[in-house]
Formats: sequence, structure tokens, C-alpha cells
Amino acid sequence: MAHSVNIHFLGAAGEVTGSKFLIETNEKNILIDCGMFQGIKALRELNWKNLPVDVAHIDVVLLTHGHLDHVGYLPRLIMQGFHGKIIATYPTLDIATIVLQDSAKIHEEEAEKANREGYSKHDPALPLYTGKDVSKTLQFFTGVETGKWKYLSENIMYRFKYNGHIIGSVFIEIEIFGKRFVFSGDIGRKNDLLLYPPQKPQKADYLFLESTYGDKDHPDEDVEEIISSLVNEVLHKRGNLIIPSFAIERTQNLIYLLWKMYRKNKIPNIPVIVDSPMGTNVLQVFRNYSDWHKLTPQDYNAVLKHITLVQSYKETWEIIDDNRSKIIIAGSGMVTGGRVLTYLDQYIDNEENIVLLVGFQAQGTRGRDLQEGAKEIKFFGKYREVKARIEHIQTMSAHAGQSEILDWLTEIKEKPSKVFLIHGEEKSSNILKVKLEDIFKWNVFIPKLFENELVNL
Repeated sequence: MAHSVNIHFLGAAGEVTGSKFLIETNEKNILIDCGMFQGIKALRELNWKNLPVDVAHIDVVLLTHGHLDHVGYLPRLIMQGFHGKIIATYPTLDIATIVLQDSAKIHEEEAEKANREGYSKHDPALPLYTGKDVSKTLQFFTGVETGKWKYLSENIMYRFKYNGHIIGSVFIEIEIFGKRFVFSGDIGRKNDLLLYPPQKPQKADYLFLESTYGDKDHPDEDVEEIISSLVNEVLHKRGNLIIPSFAIERTQNLIYLLWKMYRKNKIPNIPVIVDSPMGTNVLQVFRNYSDWHKLTPQDYNAVLKHITLVQSYKETWEIIDDNRSKIIIAGSGMVTGGRVLTYLDQYIDNEENIVLLVGFQAQGTRGRDLQEGAKEIKFFGKYREVKARIEHIQTMSAHAGQSEILDWLTEIKEKPSKVFLIHGEEKSSNILKVKLEDIFKWNVFIPKLFENELVNL
């Protein structure tokens, strides 16, 4: 008997954020990831719209990992009538809880501020979702182990495999009527400071492959040398090194790296401030799931003693008022929100300071604007002149570069029927498409947002 599968590309198709892929079958309807759009306004506005599918008929959500662009739309999904299970690894569920609670808090605070100061064109400005919406969402969470096949129905099963992007992250294999659908999620790095190398798929009839860095490899940078030079420069200038950082993985990597550098006498004992409530909570996830990473309990405790964790917004201003040179690691990594806005609002117009970007900066974000040399940046409705020096390290990205993506595919022996390139901007996806066709002779497609693909099995 012939079976058909209808695939809906509801996000991360032609862009990096908003990951959502719906697989409709006659047995189960499965949503892979449920992320929020970030970046340019046209994409962000999609977060306010209902999905163009019948959400009430989605049976289950499978999550690759806990980043906002993979889980941030979940409360909106519940609002639209979803009532099935949301399944992920245990650390991913803990990360997703932290991320969603933080996201709701930011949305509520931004709506409140916009209403108070009157800079929104909406009256009243409303949050995308609230803390109560998140609490309702968490009731649908179900944790599973990696490496074991789990049945969703008679002819559909799935399993999670470690892929080293952030703690808890996986790629997902789904067997549907004997055909294997593989969703790469975000593929991690082979030589990550804290995480183990990604496992590799060995079979894929239909492959959904991230292409964030499909156009290039990360440069071979000496990160310790770069950071050491920047630290010594801000000490000499009596300035500050501000690092907008993703709260998950990047913050932990940074504080571990700075601790190692201090231990090796590569940097002096300059205060290291971590002002990211979410990043602090993620540190606890590292403590709770020690089998997911390389950090020993002894090193974990030593790292914590080396840093100052900021707990309250009042402390943020105490840090700003402290005239000593310091390293400030604060969310968010693309400078789209969070505590780093407060620091940059105060520091970015001072040439004694350096801003160090340490990851991918999506189109339409302040981080991308800074990376591309913007002369002024808007914070809280007002423009600030950019006088601080902007530096960018790409080596610390948690995403595989082009060569690492190609290496991740080397254990797939039989040619997939189709490969779909997702989670990438147009240029990176197109370049990776050419590479895959040239090296593997695979049939590669780049879906557009809200396209459907009907697959006959």
C-alpha cells in the first residue's frame, strides 16, 4: 500500500530562525521544533500570526534543542489549540523552561515599558505571551532518553541522537512506513570546549539539513590570543570589554575559557561579570547533567568562584557605576534584548570600551548592524553613537562550519531520495547545495517559507 507524507516548512526555510517543520501522515502529525522568528521586522511579525495549518490536529512536538528559535513559539502553539505531548531530552526540557520563562518576562517587561513611555504604535502594547502561558505550556513537556527508538504509532517511531550543539541537543530520526526522515537540528562542533563531538546519521531517505554556515568554515582564530589582547587593551585604556552572549553554551564556554586563561596567566585577575539570569540558570543545568559535557565537578566549582553572577537589575547599575575595568558577559547574543542593552546604552558611545561579538548575528539584529559597522544604534527608542570598538570572533560559534557539516554526512552510505536545506540564509544554503550536489551527487532542494512538499513513500 502506498503512503504519502505532507511536509510543511513553517519556519527556518530561507532564513535561520523560527524553526518549525510539520510532517502530516495518516497515522500521526508531527511537528519538529516550534521556534520563534528573530531578526528583521517582517519575520518578527510572523510570531503574532497563527500557523497556516490546523494546530489542533498536531499530535506531538519533537524538539531538537532548547534555543529560542527552536522552542520560543510553543506558548503560541498552545493558544492555537495544541494539546499533545512536547517531547525532548531531559536537559532540553530544562533549558526550554528557562528560555520560555525568560522570553515571557522580556515580552511582558517590553510591553509594560512601551505602554509607560508611549513608543509603541499599538495601544495597548501586549506581550507575545505571558508567564502564565508558559506555565500552561510546561504541562505538556515529556522527557525521553537518547539512542532508543520510541513508537508514536504502529508504523511511526523516532529516536534522538547526541549532536553537540548545546547541552541536551540532538538530531532526530523518524521512521515513517519504513522510510527514515532525519532532522539535523543545529549540528555542533567537533572540538567544542565543553561538549562531545556530534554523533552522525548512518541512513537518511529524507534529510533536513541545517545550512547556517553552509557557505564557509569558521576561521582558524587563536581565541585565547585575541581575548588576551583585548583584555590587556581595555585595562590599559581603563575601559570595559562587553561581550553580548547567548545564555546557553556560549556564556558557559566563555567563563570556562576565561578561567583557563587566568589559570595559565594569559590574563590578569580582572573582574568577570556574568549578567544573564538565564545564563546563570543554565549553569545549574550543567551541574545536573554532568554526563552531557566534559566539565568535571571540581572545575565547575572553580569556574564559579572566578566569576561574579549578577542577580538583580539593581546590581547591574552597581556594576555600571563601578569605574574599574571589567569583562561583562551579558545576554542577549544578537543584542536583541536582555541586560546587555543596558550596558551598551551606557558604554557604546565611549571609545575606551570594546564590544566583542562571539556568534552568528542574524539579519535585522543590532548585533548584525554592529558587525557591519553601524555608526549609531537604537536602544530604548533613542539612538546612541557607536564609538566603542567592535570586534567579532567566529570560531566560538556553536554551529558546524561547512567542512564540519560535510563531515557529519560521511556515514550515510545510500543516497537520500531528497535533501532539504533549512536554517540558513539564501547565500549559505545555495553554496552548500552546490557542494552537496558536487561531492555526493545528492538531490538537494531549498524550500521557501510556508511551502509544502508531498512525498510518496
